[in-house]
Amino acid sequence: MRTGARYLGDNRCEFTLWAPLLESVTLAITHPFKKDFPLKKIDSEHWQVTLDKVPPGTRYLFNGLPDPASHSQPDGVHGPSEVVNHFSFKWRDKSFRRPALKDLIIYELHVGAFSPEGTFEGVIKKIPHLVKLGVTAVELMPVAQFSGARNWGYDGSYPYAPQNTYGGPAGLKKLVDACHKNGLAVILDVVYNHFGPEGSYASKFAPYYTHKHKSPWGDAINFDNAHNQGVRDFFIENALYWFRDFHLDGLRLDAVHCIYDSSRYTFLAELAERAGKHGYLIAESDNNDRAILENGIHAVWCDDFHHALHTYLTGENNGYYADFNGLDDLVRSLQEGFVYQGQFSDFRGRPHGTRSADLAPERFVVFSQSHDQVGNRMLGGRLSLLAPLEALKMAAETVILSPYIPMIFMGEEFAEERPFLYFVNHLDKDLIKAVREGRKKEFARFNWHMDPPDPEDEKTFLKCKLDWKSAGRGKHKEMFEYYRKLIAERKRRGN
Repeated sequence: MRTGARYLGDNRCEFTLWAPLLESVTLAITHPFKKDFPLKKIDSEHWQVTLDKVPPGTRYLFNGLPDPASHSQPDGVHGPSEVVNHFSFKWRDKSFRRPALKDLIIYELHVGAFSPEGTFEGVIKKIPHLVKLGVTAVELMPVAQFSGARNWGYDGSYPYAPQNTYGGPAGLKKLVDACHKNGLAVILDVVYNHFGPEGSYASKFAPYYTHKHKSPWGDAINFDNAHNQGVRDFFIENALYWFRDFHLDGLRLDAVHCIYDSSRYTFLAELAERAGKHGYLIAESDNNDRAILENGIHAVWCDDFHHALHTYLTGENNGYYADFNGLDDLVRSLQEGFVYQGQFSDFRGRPHGTRSADLAPERFVVFSQSHDQVGNRMLGGRLSLLAPLEALKMAAETVILSPYIPMIFMGEEFAEERPFLYFVNHLDKDLIKAVREGRKKEFARFNWHMDPPDPEDEKTFLKCKLDWKSAGRGKHKEMFEYYRKLIAERKRRGN
């Protein structure tokens, strides 16, 4: 069942809420008129009302709170939800066909930092650059509505609502359509392992969380306890929503190792069965677990490849890099995917990983840089600041000409030297304090004895904006042309 506000056309809208533990639900229309409507319980867990004279743009609340399945939050995470007409957008992408999995060449970007505008429209303006580079897919870091104007996106509180400061639902559709018109697939990073810490009211309506498991954010999302099917439906319908209403070609599933689920029929398996035929599902996992792929997920990020390559190029051996010795591990990853396939990991203090040599190459996404591997460094330093130009070229060759799905992190293609730092824009002062302290603790195992840049300071975010002026000069232009040639060679080889 689809929850939220489902616009039916002719100013008619169906409002549905999953709230199995509530005794009553009131819908309050706050704009363009003010009136309350009681919802009726239509089964043991869902409430619903269908109204006439409700045009697109209508603002509403359930029991005085935003809708957990809101499609738009024009006034931010604490404001009313908005009715969206998904029929009105004029798509021009009928002739577009998403590339085969093996033909994906992914370009990961953060909407806010990628362009001067920091919006979906800003990304559209840079599509000629991506086409010239030769990539076949754009991967957007999460765009689900978060608090404030800047965030990596993993603090999204409304999984269905594209960020208002980026351009909202219409802006995202326009971006996808423009990408398709230029032959680029679009993959969206989605977060199904937690809700953001500010502005999420989902738990006020239903048992989205469970005490059964603990995650890095507290109680885990409820995928295997009482009422878990409603939670599963909420997130699986979210995946279908992106494929259906936004024409997306794939979803990158954030940190699935933080999806705690002891069911025989896991949430990931159900997600793959119900949504996997509509677009690619690519998981990020810290577990080197082949079972994720065996349950129907199309591909998985291979962090081992990055760690081995990074260690070889930089000689770093702190934190999780302590598990990697450079060239030997890089060769193993190039041949077999995972480096750790059950052997003992000093960093973890236990055996780690599963065998992977028999898995098809297109089941792995590899990279020399990513938002995590750059942004989770103390000063957000890119590889261009850690290694000479020839080493950067070697990294590009290793990734682009590997047998796997290659991914480029924005700016990498022209040896961007500006950092990619962690940034937020929360409203809660206690939360801001907790984020600052948490970042300091996070770097302890890397022995980086300094305070990280303040994630709340707008200057931290502005430092992350790509330097497009440098992209066409000197070594930056040389690097871009090198990436172009490598991508053209990969396409020529057909790998």
